[in-house]
Amino acid sequence: MSSRRAAWPLVAVFTAGYLASYLLPTIVGRLSVHLGLTPAQAGLVGSALLLSSASAGFTLAGRVERYGSRTPARVGLVLAAVGYGSAALAGSVPLVVASVMVGGFGSGAATAVAAAGIAAQRDPHRTSSLGLLTVSATAGALYLTIPHLGGGHRLPFAAIALVALLVWPATTRLNGPTPPEESASRITGRLPHRRSGLVLAGGMLVWSMAQNALWGVSSRIGVVQVGLSEVTVGAVFAAALGAGLLGVMGAGVLGARVGRAVPIGLGTVIIAGSIVVSSSARDLGSFATGEILWNTVYPVVLSYLIGLAASLDVRGRWAVLAGSASSVGVACGPLLGSVLSEEAGYPAMGLILGAATLLVAAPVTAVALHTGGRPLVPGSVRRRGGAPAALLAATTGSLSGAVPKLGSPEQAVTELRVRRRRLVRSAIRTAGPDGGPGQSNAYASTSDR
Repeated sequence: MSSRRAAWPLVAVFTAGYLASYLLPTIVGRLSVHLGLTPAQAGLVGSALLLSSASAGFTLAGRVERYGSRTPARVGLVLAAVGYGSAALAGSVPLVVASVMVGGFGSGAATAVAAAGIAAQRDPHRTSSLGLLTVSATAGALYLTIPHLGGGHRLPFAAIALVALLVWPATTRLNGPTPPEESASRITGRLPHRRSGLVLAGGMLVWSMAQNALWGVSSRIGVVQVGLSEVTVGAVFAAALGAGLLGVMGAGVLGARVGRAVPIGLGTVIIAGSIVVSSSARDLGSFATGEILWNTVYPVVLSYLIGLAASLDVRGRWAVLAGSASSVGVACGPLLGSVLSEEAGYPAMGLILGAATLLVAAPVTAVALHTGGRPLVPGSVRRRGGAPAALLAATTGSLSGAVPKLGSPEQAVTELRVRRRRLVRSAIRTAGPDGGPGQSNAYASTSDR
């Protein structure tokens, strides 16, 4: 199956896997109101959901290629539908927690499949931007409708389960398992760019934790500190996610024209300021400004982070591992936000989270610079997704499976040219005098292009 053909099913699976984290504020808020949990307890349930999701990602890291995309995606979507559906029907806290963890594992499996598939796309950044666009639109529509329908804690879980069921037919267009002989040759090889990958994964963990610490308590900030109704808060979130759609579309249009370092570094600084504004809001205007600005830039930076992780390994291992590390941060976010807001208050919480976000900006931006985050220039020979075009070609026929360093496209192209010259010389020696001098010169000139 071609990568282009597989793009839209991956986007659909990505949407189903990410939707739970996008609906986290309303999930945590409704668990607190309708099940009698304290804010910290409700945040802990949200953390359990997302931690289960992260565990699925770590379990599937490096294995999606062996199992194929279709089977893990189907298993994940079924678990999501069953788990969240059971949470919607359950009336006791233990049953809700158990069901939420099953659903979270399903969401994580779906997200891992989508991340691995996106890494193999010709343009991973464009595909990840489309996925974020779709999940933002879905979550925005739900934020506009859920507050008007009531339903206690049941409705958000039921909505996530329904989306998982609706996406399930798209899995028929995903890849099946890799044949054993191909699996043995393709799955061997060390994980490339370990230092950059570990720094990126650790940075995404802290970055996501700070984002979701605020996101998990944003609903309570609007209701408790600002004094808004749930309907008004839902409208603000819908507007913020709508602005996020514009941001993602802008990122898709911009692509890799300015590299990844500028959007990641500058965007993270803007996010840190937005966190402070939103958490210290005392009226509708400042609350809406902080939330809208934050949600406009957040998916833009996230799309470039996903694309950066995908560029580190075309097999998608770093995309899955970094995404799972991000899920751990997401999982810790609601509990961290609840504890900080109860102990220090919302404004102090925002200052702490903003400072943590700024501290992460430097190492993550350095990874983007080191691994090809500069603007594309003529002669750099890159794929549209941002990785060197020589990446796949240079690995063809390689016994060790080594991948050229993404931050040195010129070196990769030079190595490719040397390898091609050796092949040409070997072919000329084998051909003997029948090849003629004219044919030899033609090959030689081709090898230097």
